[in-house]
Amino acid sequence: MLGLSSVVMMVAIDQTVVGTALPTIVAELKGFHLYAWVATAYLLASVITVPIFGRLGDWFGRKPLIVIAIVVFTGASTLCGAAGSMQALVLFRALQGIGGGMLVGTCFASIPDLFPDPVVRLRWQVLFSSAFGLANAVGPSLGGFLSEHYGWRSAFLVNIPVGVASLYLTAMHLPDIRHEKRGKLTPDWRGALLIGLGLGSLQLLVESLAHETVSVTTLGFGVVTLCAGVWLAREELRAADPILPPALLRERAIIALLVLSMLMGMAMFALLFYVPLLLQGGMGLSADRAGVMITPLVVCITVGTIANTRVVTRLRKPNVLLYGGFALLGVACAGIVAGGTSGGHWFTVALLAGGVGIGLVMPNLTVFAQQVAGKRQLGIATAMIQSARMVGGMLGTAIVGTVVHVLYRQHVTDALMAHGVRANAAWATSAVSSPQLLLNSSEAAHFVAQANQAGLAGDVLIAAARVALVQAVDHALLMVAGAMVIACVAVAWVPVIRVEPLRVGGQRACVGE
Repeated sequence: MLGLSSVVMMVAIDQTVVGTALPTIVAELKGFHLYAWVATAYLLASVITVPIFGRLGDWFGRKPLIVIAIVVFTGASTLCGAAGSMQALVLFRALQGIGGGMLVGTCFASIPDLFPDPVVRLRWQVLFSSAFGLANAVGPSLGGFLSEHYGWRSAFLVNIPVGVASLYLTAMHLPDIRHEKRGKLTPDWRGALLIGLGLGSLQLLVESLAHETVSVTTLGFGVVTLCAGVWLAREELRAADPILPPALLRERAIIALLVLSMLMGMAMFALLFYVPLLLQGGMGLSADRAGVMITPLVVCITVGTIANTRVVTRLRKPNVLLYGGFALLGVACAGIVAGGTSGGHWFTVALLAGGVGIGLVMPNLTVFAQQVAGKRQLGIATAMIQSARMVGGMLGTAIVGTVVHVLYRQHVTDALMAHGVRANAAWATSAVSSPQLLLNSSEAAHFVAQANQAGLAGDVLIAAARVALVQAVDHALLMVAGAMVIACVAVAWVPVIRVEPLRVGGQRACVGE
C-alpha cells in the first residue's frame, strides 16, 4: 500500500505542479495556442491506455504493468523537463500520459485485489487519500516555488525522486496477484485507436471553432469524429474483449456513473488548469503566490475524501453524497466569479468548497461502479470510470480554453477601443491579442514602454487586458457551474447502491434499488 500510495502521489504531484507552472511555461516557450494541449495530450493518451491496461492487468497481474508504467512515466517526465518547444512538450506529455494511463488503469484496480471487503477497502483507501492529499497540499505551492526560483523545468524533474521511490517500493513489496485465465486474451487495440481518433478529432473541432467559423477544416474534423464513433460502436459489438463491454454498458447505473465521472472531470481539470491562468494572467500574481492561493482547493479534496469514507457506509442512501459534491463544485465555480479581479475571501471559500466537492464525488463513483460490475469485470469497470473522468477533463479543458480564447479577444478589443486605441495602433492590438503578454513580465514591461512612447497609457492598457482575461475565465467557469447543475439532475438516474461488508458465501456487497 505504501508503494501504491507513492504512485498515486507521483501522478497527483504531476497534475498540480504542472497546472501551476503552465503559465510560466507558456511565457517562456511562447505557445499560448497550445496551452490546453499540454493538459489534453496527457489526458488523451491516458484515455486510450487506461482501459487497455485495466484489462491486461486482469489477465497478467497488475504488478509487472505498474513497474513498467513507473519507468515510462518517470522517463517521460525527464523528457518534458528537457523540452525545447511547446510542440515537443506536448509530444512528451502524451508519452507521459501513456505511463499515467497504465498507472491509473492498474493501481486503483489493485486495491480490490488486496482488500475484497468493500468496507475494509474504503478504510485502506484513506492511505491513498492521504498520499493524494499530501501531493495536492504541496503540489501547487511547489510548482509555483520551483517555477519562480528554479525554472519551470524543475516542475517536471521533481517526479524523478518520487518515481525512484515508487519503483523500489512496488518492485520489492507489492504482491503479484494473478487472476484465473479463461480463454484467449485479445486486447481491443482497434477500439482504443478509434477512441483516440474520435476524441482527438473532436478536440480539434472544438479548438478550430475558436479561430474560424464553419469551414472545410471544421467540417472535416466533424466527419472524422462521427465516423470514428460509428465505427467504434460496430467494432465493440464484434470484438472478443471489447474496450467498452456492451454488456456492462447496458447497466443503467454504469451509464449514469460514466456521465457523472465525465462532468466531474470537466470541473476538476478546468479548476486545476485555468484558475492558475486567472491568478497569474488576470490578477498579475507571481507563480509562487498563485500556488499558495490554489492550495485550499487541492488540500480539501483529501478532507472531502476522508469525510466521505467515514459516512458513506452509514448512510441508507449514499447517493446523497453525489448531490452534495456536485452542488459544492457548482458553488465553487460561481464563488470564484463572485471574487472578482482581486480574489478575496469569496475566492478562498469557493476553492475550499470545490475541493470538498471533488472529495465527495471521486471515490464514490469508483466504488459504486465496482459494486455494480462485480468481481469479474472489476478491472474494466474501474478503468472505464477513470477514463470517463479523463475524457471529461480533456473535453472540458478544450471547451473552456476555446471559450476563454474567443471571449478574451472580444473583451480586449472592446477595452482597447474604449481607451482610444484605433486602427493606426495595430501593433498594440496585435500585442495584447493573446494572454501570453500578461504571463511574461519582461514582455509586458516592453509593451508598456512602447505604448508610452506612442502616446498611449501602457499601464492602463495592460490593466484593461487583465480585466478582459478575468471576464473571459469567469464566463467559462459559469458555464462549468451550469454543467454541475446538470450533474445534480443526472444523479437521480443512479440507483441506490449501498456499500456493506462482504457477506459470507461471496455475495456481492451492494444493494441496488
